[in-house]
Amino acid sequence: MQQTPGVSYVMPVLNEADYLAEAVRSILAQDYAGDKELVLALGPSTDETNDVAEQLAASDERITLVDNPVGRTPSALNLAIKASRHPVIIRVDAHSELPTDYTQRGVETLERVGAHDVGGLMDARGRSPVQRAIAAAYHSKFGFGGPAYHSGAPEGEAESAYLGIFRREIFDLVGYYDESLWRAQDWELCLRIRSAGFKVWFDPELKVGYYPRSNFKALIAQSYASGTWRGEIARRFPEGKSLRHDLPPLLVLGLGAGVVSAVAYPFLDQAPAVVRGALGLAMAVPVSYAAACLVAGARSNASSFKEKLLTGAVFPAIHLPWAMGYVKGRSRGAAGTLDKGRVK
Repeated sequence: MQQTPGVSYVMPVLNEADYLAEAVRSILAQDYAGDKELVLALGPSTDETNDVAEQLAASDERITLVDNPVGRTPSALNLAIKASRHPVIIRVDAHSELPTDYTQRGVETLERVGAHDVGGLMDARGRSPVQRAIAAAYHSKFGFGGPAYHSGAPEGEAESAYLGIFRREIFDLVGYYDESLWRAQDWELCLRIRSAGFKVWFDPELKVGYYPRSNFKALIAQSYASGTWRGEIARRFPEGKSLRHDLPPLLVLGLGAGVVSAVAYPFLDQAPAVVRGALGLAMAVPVSYAAACLVAGARSNASSFKEKLLTGAVFPAIHLPWAMGYVKGRSRGAAGTLDKGRVK
């Protein structure tokens, strides 16, 4: 690969009128000597997104628009990649902001470690108290439990990559995104890359600003869809199963048992001590979980007391819908499950 290869940024776009222009500005402002182009794959938005995109394309010849009538992320990515022309493909998001050295660092890392897909940290941010609390939960290991791109890890080979900076030839070698996976398609692509003997690499110096959902209703919808599709991944691929994915469903069982025990306890005053003891232990689960959420919120990077309390409330909005979705996806599959959190 030449030292400053041209790069093609590919972005799925759906109902992003409030964020798109800022995201595009951060991409076109990249401090990178190679040629750049940005391909926007436009879904059937119900806000002013497509008007904003057309204005942006009219003002800069480096922007290309392609139509994505089905509106799904994997089809958008495939259409955009096929419409692009440069040897490095960089996936970007309309809710993301790239630091000016992101492209330079990513291309250097591809070369330095011989990887075919490189990703970095999702640096969640917020514009309102609720969105900042959600962002703080994203940064907490209590929130998502383990992916390096949320809470950080040393540089090295990884299971998956946030967004992704790719050598173009990898799509010819292992194929494009699986369009049957409406979510988690990046994980499945990384599985194929790793299975073919190529590297997926995590570089913590690559930090992408990301604006998460801005209210609890949208966050719950996103969490349920994410859990459902993660269950679908575990259903399809043995490599997609992990002990940490089983913990949220077990938590829901524990919380349910605690609520039932609390209702039953007053009526079982004549029950054997061992039964009442078991009920007492079960009732402790909801209390312990609530306390853990508050402690994790207090220890989060939220900047004010109010936002720390809000962060404590965010964790159940992530964990519980995710767990219910995971059980659904694991047992019955995820077909038809759509995250409508940003569909207006």
